[in-house]
Amino acid sequence: MKNAKDEMRSEYMRSDFSILERGKFYSEVAAGTAVALLEPAIAKAFPTSQAVNEALAGLLELTEKTSRITRRATRTGAKAAHDT
Repeated sequence: MKNAKDEMRSEYMRSDFSILERGKFYSEVAAGTAVALLEPAIAKAFPTSQAVNEALAGLLELTEKTSRITRRATRTGAKAAHDT
């Protein structure tokens, strides 16, 4: 029988798993919220759930506004002139 260390991928270190807490996000997941792990630089810029949610809400709002004013490109140039 192989031991667990032999079965882990090379990019994982056993020491990384010593700080895990079983069921840490259970209540959030049960409530229907999503849990995302942020890169350290992102977590520093957005230190709270509220900050992340406000930034993402702003991004969604901006996306909706810009998608309404963006139109599909029309054919121009040599190929369009050749087709006429």
